Amino acid sequence: QVRLVQSGGGLVQAGGSLGLSCAASGNIFSINAMGWFRQALGKEREFVAAINWSGRSTYYADSVKGRFTISRDNAKNTVYLQMNSLNPEDTAVYYCAASSGVVTTIRSAYNYWGQGTQVTVSS
Repeated sequence: QVRLVQSGGGLVQAGGSLGLSCAASGNIFSINAMGWFRQALGKEREFVAAINWSGRSTYYADSVKGRFTISRDNAKNTVYLQMNSLNPEDTAVYYCAASSGVVTTIRSAYNYWGQGTQVTVSS
């Protein structure tokens, strides 16, 4: 079993920056890919970014490419999401996720989920 605990997020004005962290514990050796998803009010949960175990392979949704950066520190068992140039359309609950399989943008491939963190961007 893997437990994911998120921190960060909050309220920021448009154009600002926020960072999210996700610390993994438990059977972390089973984890390969880690990702971030988000769910806006009334919408489906959507892929944001993903990273493989080594950190050499990263994937981003087109909507965040160039603004968001995913990274991981395996020594701390933590994955990060740095969000810059935020706009109101980025407002959502953000979830980190972990998978034992290959890195993917597919939500159903992720076995474990964090508790969710609210990010609100005001205009």
